[in-house]
Amino acid sequence: MASLNVGNLGEFLREQRRTAQLSLRQLADAAGVSNPYLSQIERGLRKPSAEILQQLAKALRISAETLYVQAGILDERRGLDGVEVQTAILTDPALNERQKQVLLQIYESFRKENGLVGGDKDGTASGSGNGRGTDTQTEAEDGPHAT
Repeated sequence: MASLNVGNLGEFLREQRRTAQLSLRQLADAAGVSNPYLSQIERGLRKPSAEILQQLAKALRISAETLYVQAGILDERRGLDGVEVQTAILTDPALNERQKQVLLQIYESFRKENGLVGGDKDGTASGSGNGRGTDTQTEAEDGPHAT
């Protein structure tokens, strides 16, 4: 396993800051972090938390997910898997851990219901196909399905 991607994150942050034409001090102020701490992140000496990355992303007007991938917190291939919603829930300081977990469970259940999670894209992963009355009843309640 490779070491932390902190150096790459720092280089990426520096590049984004320069593209946004912000000084180190300006970005630090906008993100609510100290100037020395931001400098250490850019030089690859510190690994910021997901919350700090979110603050930096907001100040840079880029996706927090982009920074999470750079920091090695998220796997890049998960980009289209509802990660932004999950990340927003997990990094929301107004929610406690129990609330975050409940929200994530509800979100995942809706995605499963709509066929967006798991191997089966048609939503038939659970309780499908034995000709039982419950399946017929569910189809009748939901209306006709063109599959």
